[in-house]
Amino acid sequence: MNKAISRRNFIKYLAGGTAAIAPGAAILSSCNTSSSKGEGADGSMTMRINPNTGDSVSLLGYGMMRLPMLPEGTEEDPLTGPFDQEMINQQVDYALAHGVNYFDTSPVYCRGLSERCTGIALKRHPRNSYFIATKLSNFDNKLWSLEASQQMFENSLKELQTDYIDYLLLHSTGGGGRDPETGEGLSGLDVCQRRFIDNGLTDWLVEQKAAGRIRNLGFSWHGDYRAFELLLKLHDEGRFHWDFVQIELNYLDWFYANEINGSNVDAVTLYGELEKRGIPAVIMEPLLGGRLAKVNDDIAAELKQRDPEATIASWAFRFAGTPAGVLTVLSGMTFMEHLEENVRTYSPLHPISEEDHEFLMHIAEEIYGQKEVPCTACQYCMPCPYGLDIPAIFAHYNKCIREGNTPQSAGSPTYRKQRRAFLVGYDRSVPRLRQASHCIACGQCSPHCPQQIDIPSELHTIDEYAEKLRREGGPL
Repeated sequence: MNKAISRRNFIKYLAGGTAAIAPGAAILSSCNTSSSKGEGADGSMTMRINPNTGDSVSLLGYGMMRLPMLPEGTEEDPLTGPFDQEMINQQVDYALAHGVNYFDTSPVYCRGLSERCTGIALKRHPRNSYFIATKLSNFDNKLWSLEASQQMFENSLKELQTDYIDYLLLHSTGGGGRDPETGEGLSGLDVCQRRFIDNGLTDWLVEQKAAGRIRNLGFSWHGDYRAFELLLKLHDEGRFHWDFVQIELNYLDWFYANEINGSNVDAVTLYGELEKRGIPAVIMEPLLGGRLAKVNDDIAAELKQRDPEATIASWAFRFAGTPAGVLTVLSGMTFMEHLEENVRTYSPLHPISEEDHEFLMHIAEEIYGQKEVPCTACQYCMPCPYGLDIPAIFAHYNKCIREGNTPQSAGSPTYRKQRRAFLVGYDRSVPRLRQASHCIACGQCSPHCPQQIDIPSELHTIDEYAEKLRREGGPL
């Protein structure tokens, strides 16, 4: 769809409603069609109705991927390790008290302790007051057998202290991997087939759903679009019924995911495919790993000029929550202030208007022009076998781009200041032994990246740039 789509076309798509399935139209559809509380007119959390079960689900979902940690120097807990269970409990209590009832976790989050911490926090509340979402995160090819994946599911029930899962996902379908016998690289389509279909796992999960141990069965997708197409084809043919699908959706990925990542598909396409099948969408990365909350000063000024009272992050959350087919929008809220702000944004949601949509497409074009590395700091690439801190390297590089500290010409009057900011900041944020110069391009990281980043190539580019600055400018 043309990124310069006119307002006239948006109005035309609106007139056709969601039945027209025009990409870009559904995001402007009225949310009232799926809200159980009239868009939270009383100041309460906006809720969405799951058409498969009738569940009234909070538009804000709590992502348990970036849990608060104990203060530095505090002894780790024997049960929950470095994670601050007391603070986790407080934040879960606050979320539930303010209408948030969807909690998303995984066996691999937070060093493998997220499910345990989530289970401890939620067990203190009535089981019918919340929905648990977790995943079959059998990324390691040693776990591709049916037996290993079954054991992962059983362990999730144990860690979460429950006898059923409300929303179970096949995790990160479309991600690549390696053949367990030959070590050869496999496409995301091949891995999806082996992890979930050929081993009989999805058939077994359907049986568990029939037995009441799973209430909703779905999948999350990143990477190889052929895997997305395969799973929807199986849905269309009636082999598996997907009750929901988790996709990445934000105002930058709406049109620019393909340009940013090359092999990714724009969110407008993903959402459109779900919308025309009536499959509810669960949204991940509404802030693109925090990137849409940390825009540069010029873009922040534009957003503030349009609405001085709105936070930068709230624009992204409103965009992600506006489509009528969205069931919930996940946010990994490490700090209480993030939780409080997001609750305010969705209590109630004020949907994005046609004019707001056009404005955000303009903002997305500006952000895209900065050419940042599209890293969301998910940590799936870690640990690096050679000790690199990959997310920290990308975070510093992106920060410098946003702040204008990536000088290109030694003749610039601000060159020395920008050069110093880049190099000194690099050494402060990433220890020398963990910087990009130590990458040997082994390639172990890239197959695990949900954003399909060519990580060794990006690290090589950053290292070359840093070395250029070190050579050309003299002492700092």
